[in-house]
Parts: sequence; C-alpha cells; structure tokens
Amino acid sequence: MSAATHTFSKGFSSNEGFDFDIRAVLGAAASGASDPGEVLAAVDGIAPKNDRAWFEAWTRLGDRVAGIGSGCLERGHAASGAAAWLRASTYYGVAVNAASALDSADELAHVFHQHREAWDRFVDATPLAETSRVSIPYENTSLPGYLFRPRGASGALPLLIGTNGSDGSLSSMWATCAFGALQRGYAVLLYDGPGQQTMLFDAGTTFRPDWEAVLTPVLDFALALDDTDPKRIAAYGISQAGYWVTRALGFEHRFAAAIVDPGVVDVSTSWSDHLPKSMLELLDKGENDKFDRDMAFGLKLQKDAARTWAFRARPYGPRGYAETLHEVRRYRIDEDVAAQITTPLLITWPEREQFWPGQSEKLAALTPSVSTLVPFTAAEGADFHCEPLARALVDQRMFDWLDERLA
Repeated sequence: MSAATHTFSKGFSSNEGFDFDIRAVLGAAASGASDPGEVLAAVDGIAPKNDRAWFEAWTRLGDRVAGIGSGCLERGHAASGAAAWLRASTYYGVAVNAASALDSADELAHVFHQHREAWDRFVDATPLAETSRVSIPYENTSLPGYLFRPRGASGALPLLIGTNGSDGSLSSMWATCAFGALQRGYAVLLYDGPGQQTMLFDAGTTFRPDWEAVLTPVLDFALALDDTDPKRIAAYGISQAGYWVTRALGFEHRFAAAIVDPGVVDVSTSWSDHLPKSMLELLDKGENDKFDRDMAFGLKLQKDAARTWAFRARPYGPRGYAETLHEVRRYRIDEDVAAQITTPLLITWPEREQFWPGQSEKLAALTPSVSTLVPFTAAEGADFHCEPLARALVDQRMFDWLDERLA
C-alpha cells in the first residue's frame, strides 16, 4: 500500500515562511494571478534555509513570465500578455519580501521596481476591467491608486476600497479582493497608504496608527467620482489592515459596510509573542537601554532574525528596538474606539491563524452589535492567515454578505 500524502497539512516547505508564501501564491491562481505548475516547479528542491536560492527562484520566475508577457503583447495577444504580466507581478512581489533575508539590501529596490512595472503593464493591458491610475490627495502630498471598473458597466456602481497590510504587494490585492469584486459588478479602488509599497520605498513615508487620517481622504476621493454610488461604498482590509480599517471605522461612519480579513485588535502581539518574558518586563518598565542592549546581543547571534526585524521595522521609521515596539503597541483597538463603530462589519476567522491568533473573536466581542464573525476551517482548506488556499471560498462568503448589505 502506498504512503498517504499530507502535503496540505504538513506544508510545502519546512520553512514556515516559505510554506506560507507558496500557499498564498497558489491561492492566487483562482484569480489568474499565478499558475500552480510554474510555481511548484520554480521552488522545487529549495532547501529550507537557503534564502539566496529562494530569492533567485522567484526573480527568475518573474523574469521568465514577464518575458512571456512582453512577447505576447508584441504579437498583439493582449489577453495573454496581460495574464502573464499579472503572474509576473505576483512572483516579483514574493521576491521583494524574500530580499529582506539577504545579506545585502542592494537588490531590494531593483526587484521592487520590477514588481511594480509588471503590475503596471498588467493594468495597462488587461481586458478584464476598465482601469485608470489615480492620485488621491493626502495631507501635503498624494497617494497613488488604481481604479478598476467592470468593463462595459454603466451608471453608478457600488465601490470596494481595498486597504493592504504591512508588507503585501499591491498586486496581491487583485487576488484577495479586486477580482472577486469586479466579477460581481463592483468598482474597486486600491491605493498605497503611508509606509506601504511605493509610499515606503519611493516616498519614504511611514505607518501611522490613526488610519482614519488616511481612509477618510481616500473615501472623500471616491465620493467625488461621478460613477460611484455614494450609498454603496464598502471598505476591505487584509492582514494588518484588519487593524487599520477597524480603527478608521471608529471615526469614519460613511461606509455602508466593511470587511476585515482577519480581525486585528493588537498589532504588537505578532512582535512581542516571540520575546522572552524577561525582555517584555524590561519593555514594560521602560528600561529601553537594557532592552536595546539585550536585543542587539541576541540578534547578533541570529542573523536571519536580525534581517527580518530590520525589514518589518522599516515602515515604522528609524527607531531603536524598544522605541519600535513602543510604537507598534500604539496599534491597538480599545473599547472606546470599538464602541464608536456603527458600520456593519464582517470579520474572517481562520483556523490556525498564526500571526494574530484569537483576535478575530476578540474584535467580534468588542463590536457585537455590528459584527458578523465568519469561521474558515482546515477541513475546508481555508485555514491559516488570510485563508491563502481558499480565496474563491472567501470571495463567495464575503461578497454574498456584502451584496446583501448593499442591495
């Protein structure tokens, strides 16, 4: 009798980060943003600690598929070219994060611009939607965005505004919200907020905890569009945007509905849960110098962890170790903010959530009068953070709920 196969439960790699990336990219196939065969072939045989090989596998795959896109467009095959550029943008997007584990940051800027060029080439060529680049006024600058409308649609449409997480590529939002929304007749507005993507790598801005200062100008921009139904505008936030969108809803009440995938009430736990109790005591006592000393010593012995810290901390601005964690601790939903939320809110609740376990339930408990908590399970193939291998199922549940709210 042959041995049973347990790839789904045991993972595609013993490196948890590699495994999650593979799951997320395979899940993007539901929207055309990846092709499973080329993904699995590209990562086949990569050792779990070989960060250089991991980065090079994704850049090579991005290069190869981008070449397909260029060739198709040169021969007049717009649909094939756009499809290839979309996949290439996904693969380069993984390479951007993979670059954070390399000894040098020299390759990060180059691969990031390859990623955005691939995404822009897709936006320009896709027959799947009418597209336009937009510039959203924000304080003394502007936020870059992309507006998608179902091709051939007329009249005032419902609109979904998608907010990205802490380090996801903008192209990943095609798979997690834009594709499903367009299929159902929604217009979609995606944007880079402060500290995200181009606003980080090109503009040098940093995150902020008071995301109402970001989402309100984005909503103002959307309300000024001639072809948007002002009574049917919804917000979607993925990963860390589960915090940002929730926080904004405490102060911005004009959205007809909102979805967070998953619920996040305290961003800092994804950082502090990995620290020893003694280190957390130093942080709580405000003994920043001692904390920084011990962190520097520990990270000197763990180069991979040091590189991960530097990559994750960069969007919060140049700070010491303790200062960074004190800043991240500000990203928290308290009872006062939660009590002000009046917008109907769908909260995804994935089994085996690895970054913010238990927080979807906590958010639902803080907002019982407006929240719908939707479980996703391993038995459905829908476990882990943001349900990476079940995006079609997520689309069905969240858009059915949204359709009913905006009917």
